Amino acid sequence: MEAKAKLKFVRVAPRKMRKVLDLIRRKETEEALSILRFTSGRASPILQKLLRSALANAKVKENLYVAQATCDQGPTLSRWRPRSMGKANKIRKRTSHITIVLKEKQGESEVKSKKLKVKS
Repeated sequence: MEAKAKLKFVRVAPRKMRKVLDLIRRKETEEALSILRFTSGRASPILQKLLRSALANAKVKENLYVAQATCDQGPTLSRWRPRSMGKANKIRKRTSHITIVLKEKQGESEVKSKKLKVKS
């Protein structure tokens, strides 16, 4: 069972978004939401909303964890800031594309049965 949610063209730099995504990767959904609730930064409320959207997309809403959380770079907006002596510096306003995938946790018995037997 897999549930996905995507958000594109978010006006947060991918480097800053990845710092917050690293905190919630491979965590259970309730734990991930509580981590995001107490994390400062502009990325946290955006990821909270996206995680809730992925939960809403799931058919079975219990026993889920964040299997994948990726952030790719979107288009960069170029702005110019005037400087002294008639010069100008380029300001890059970066955007992000975020994907969150939730999967159902397997029971311990299922995990044990999938282990390969090694001949000794």
